[in-house]
Amino acid sequence: MKILIDNGHGLNTTGKRSPDGKFLEATYNREIAKRIVAELQNKGYDAELLVPEEEDISLNERVRRVNAACSASSSCPAPTGHPNVILVSIHVNAAGNGSKWMNATGWSCYTSKGQTQSDKLAECLYQAAIINFPGKRIRTDYSDNDSDWEENFYLLRKTLCVAVLSENFFMDSHSDLEYLQSRAGKQAIIDTHVEGIIEYLNSIK
Repeated sequence: MKILIDNGHGLNTTGKRSPDGKFLEATYNREIAKRIVAELQNKGYDAELLVPEEEDISLNERVRRVNAACSASSSCPAPTGHPNVILVSIHVNAAGNGSKWMNATGWSCYTSKGQTQSDKLAECLYQAAIINFPGKRIRTDYSDNDSDWEENFYLLRKTLCVAVLSENFFMDSHSDLEYLQSRAGKQAIIDTHVEGIIEYLNSIK
């Protein structure tokens, strides 16, 4: 199974930072994504970064890279998702436009609309999040009888494989930002993704 970890945005992406300008989402996403890949590789899994570049890579190119990995594997049984490739896109949330501090907090995960195999990966990540983020808000949407949020995000909608996008707390919340930058917070985010991915892979064997 090929595991692709996507680090959202690039150093040249406008916005995507804390209101004081000190926290850059692209830099943080890359640190977390690299550490997730390293831990998965150390455990013997075939994991790699989707975007090793520092600059922003277009969504079209990101989708092309994912779907090329799908094509390099066996044929794709869409819409349930490619059985030999999964994609996890790492992001940090924001409640406002970056101009002021906000009060929203919490961790969440997104899939494309409708019931797909991606929902199962998201559920595994949610279960890991509950364990690894004690006392933190886990943001859920049970309107379709599962935990994840559903949106028509281009990366999730256009890729041929099982794909989810995690929003790892809020960069415009003082409390979340402190947690995001702490050693314990970073490790909890990494553990959530590594453990959730492994649980999903074990569940489909």
